[in-house]
Amino acid sequence: MREAPAPTHPPQGEMVVPIPLTELHPFPNHPFKVRDDEAMKETTESVKEYGVLTPAIVRPREKGCYEIVAGHRRKRACELAGLTALPALVRNLDDDTATILMVDSNIQRESILPSERAQAYKMKLEAIKRRGARTDLTSPNNSAKLRSDDEIGAAMGMSGDTVRNYISLTQLVPELQQMVDDKKIAVTPAYQIAALKPEEQALLVETIESEQATPSVSQAQRMKKLSQSGELNEDTMLSIMSAEKKPEVDKIVLTGDTLRKYFPRSYTPRKMEETIIKLLEAWQKKRQRSQER
Repeated sequence: MREAPAPTHPPQGEMVVPIPLTELHPFPNHPFKVRDDEAMKETTESVKEYGVLTPAIVRPREKGCYEIVAGHRRKRACELAGLTALPALVRNLDDDTATILMVDSNIQRESILPSERAQAYKMKLEAIKRRGARTDLTSPNNSAKLRSDDEIGAAMGMSGDTVRNYISLTQLVPELQQMVDDKKIAVTPAYQIAALKPEEQALLVETIESEQATPSVSQAQRMKKLSQSGELNEDTMLSIMSAEKKPEVDKIVLTGDTLRKYFPRSYTPRKMEETIIKLLEAWQKKRQRSQER
């Protein structure tokens, strides 16, 4: 039998109450899909064996019942485990606070698709901006405020540009979003493609299918430039996509999102880099000693 994880205790003064699953509704436009995958199977087995150790967070709905802020996967695990109620903390949260809490409680998961991350960042950004606008009405020092997307990035150990790039993916048509999620199109060229008009993106989908190839970063940049000058059409797009791709430069790019899960949240990018170099040096010395034997 595996060891049960330690339960999370609610803040002092809050009570955990069992809420019937039939009274729980998903958060509006919840960006994170609930999948019946291997991770869900493990969560369900844990719920069967130990119960729900970390209560969900819900808020009352105007129409009655409750809206899940954090705990969509736990609700699904309860359904699969045959339970009828989910232990939860009931909080009276305004829309923006609930949105920020919903994103923050999910964004650190490992199996998040680019489209999910993009929509989540967008929702959080809009919520922070709305709250900031309300604060700015009484704040005399508006110029000292960080840009909201930089604020989100700083809180997650990434730059505001990375946040803005991810949010741009929400501008992709569904077919291209799916290709990015399926890793048929890399995220970096997708940032460039997102700047194309919807009709140009639809044309790109057709071109990808006909050419059986997806755009590289340089090809996506060329299409974006032609789109901005009004010169992107079927002929110019086909010319770009049918051109032989230049060999990629021999380099490896590790994004902050890829590395973040291996380091404490307090680590800066510089500290992460120093740690990686030290580990590589130790690994190299170990290989050299092994070869000398």
